[in-house]
Amino acid sequence: MKQNNRPKYKQIIDAAIIVIAENGYHQAQVSKIAKQARVADGTIYLYFKNKEDILVSLFREKMGSFIREMEKEIPSKQTASEKLLMLIEKHFTLLAANNKLAIVTQLELRQSSKQLRYRINEILKRYLDIVDDIISFGKQAGEFDRKLNSRLARQMIFGTIDETVTTWVMNEQKYNLIELAKEVHELLIWGFRKRLFET
Repeated sequence: MKQNNRPKYKQIIDAAIIVIAENGYHQAQVSKIAKQARVADGTIYLYFKNKEDILVSLFREKMGSFIREMEKEIPSKQTASEKLLMLIEKHFTLLAANNKLAIVTQLELRQSSKQLRYRINEILKRYLDIVDDIISFGKQAGEFDRKLNSRLARQMIFGTIDETVTTWVMNEQKYNLIELAKEVHELLIWGFRKRLFET
C-alpha cells in the first residue's frame, strides 16, 4: 500500500465519505468511490486492500486528526471542567461541519461486522484515553468526587456525546448541534462534582 500522505489517498477518503453517506456502506461499491474520487478503479487498490479497509482508514484519518488536535489543545485548559467542555465542543463542531462524515460515523459504522467494529474500537482507544485523563485530573484537583467510578464516568461522557450526535443525525440535522455542547457539559459536570454531604 502507498503512503497515506499522498493527495490521492485523501481524495479517495473524502470521496468514500460522500458515497457511503449517500448510498450506505453495503451499497457503496468501490467503483462508485473511484468515480466520486475521479480515479480509476484500480487506483483504489494501490492505497486500500478492500472496501472495509477504506471505511476503517477514513475513520482512522478523521478521528486521528481530531485526537491529535485534542492532545495538543486540551492541556492548555486549567480545569477539568474546561477540558471537558473543549472536548465536547470540538467533537460537535467536527461533525456539524461535515454532516456526511457524521452519517458515516454514527450510522454506517454501527452496521459493520464485528471484526470491523473491533478495528474501530482500537482507534477509539486514544480518544477514551483523553477522557480518562480529564476524569483523573478532575478527581486529583478535587473538582470531581474522588469516589467517582472512573470507568463509569468515561462511559457516561463518551456515550452522552455519541448519542447526542446520533440523535442529531437521525433528526436530519434540523437543529444546532454545537449549541447543545454547554448543556451536555453541565449535565455531566453536575453528576461528577464533589458531593458536599455524604449519605
